[in-house]
Amino acid sequence: MSTSVSSKNKNLVTHSLENNQGIKIQVLNLGGIISAIKTPNRNGELEDIALGFENPEQYLSEHPYFGAIIGRFGNRLANGQFILEDCEYQLASNNGFNHLHGGLKGFDKVLWEVESFEEKNATGLKLSYLSKDGEEGYPGNLWVTVIYTLTDDNILKVKYQAKTDKTTILNLTQHSYFNLSGDFSKQILDHNLWLNADRFLPVNTHQIPTGVYQNVADSPFDFRTSKTIGRDIEVENLQLEIGKGYDHCWVVNNEEKTLVKAAEVYHPHSGRVLEVYTDQPGIQLYTGNFLDNSLPSKSGGTYGPQSGFCLETQHFPDAPNQPHFPSTILKPNEFFSSETWFKFSTKKQ
Repeated sequence: MSTSVSSKNKNLVTHSLENNQGIKIQVLNLGGIISAIKTPNRNGELEDIALGFENPEQYLSEHPYFGAIIGRFGNRLANGQFILEDCEYQLASNNGFNHLHGGLKGFDKVLWEVESFEEKNATGLKLSYLSKDGEEGYPGNLWVTVIYTLTDDNILKVKYQAKTDKTTILNLTQHSYFNLSGDFSKQILDHNLWLNADRFLPVNTHQIPTGVYQNVADSPFDFRTSKTIGRDIEVENLQLEIGKGYDHCWVVNNEEKTLVKAAEVYHPHSGRVLEVYTDQPGIQLYTGNFLDNSLPSKSGGTYGPQSGFCLETQHFPDAPNQPHFPSTILKPNEFFSSETWFKFSTKKQ
């Protein structure tokens, strides 16, 4: 079942998805923002597990990409520069020296066209946007479609599709912050995390990958056996110092480049489980290290450091400047398609 409601600002529309298991998801036409994900705990109590705001109009002000679609290029580009077909492009530097998440007005800040649809055992929203040639400095008209599908077996499927009329770069992701406790006054350090990754990408002091694929063995970055997010987050480690915690891209074990399980998070107290499946080569774990109590929380109070985590499936940061990384180039005769699933469930104690 899907519904839509306009806010006081007539341009802002909230669309709601609900399945037959009682899961409820709210999506804004602004930035394709997932503003709420209400799932039951092991006792059947429904709570919101996605950081964000109660009032849709608050998303018009600056915020750390709560729940948004990220593009045209997600994550960081060193010095806001890249070369494509012998032409050098200079984008906005909106993160120190870096270009971050599409620039000053990325896909998170634009209005998307939204159509609702119903399928057997599923309900969904089709979001469409035309990013015009030169927007935020990127080449080519880019037609983007993002499809959110909520199934009756409690999977939120996110399908990305794009085509261009001029060679460009593309790195799309979804930037939801999760707190499976349903209590945003609590940190996420007690969540158990498993990552399907033998390697991660260390970064320099500007948070740009050094280009090295580093083995996670014997490091705080080894989540191949499930452990709490907080277990090693304060270990003396240069990489953790740079990001004030985890803010790194892991290389997903996926030689076949098919849809694989990349991550699983379990919150013992609530019993909630989040599984992430993707066909993308990377997954960025961000533990909300820069949340600074400046933004109001849905549950009262403010969002403090590490009150939410992100698992952003994507290509690697700075890929256009590092040729040995998987390519993020999209050409006019190509069609980009990728899929990520977020599966919600509970475990008994």
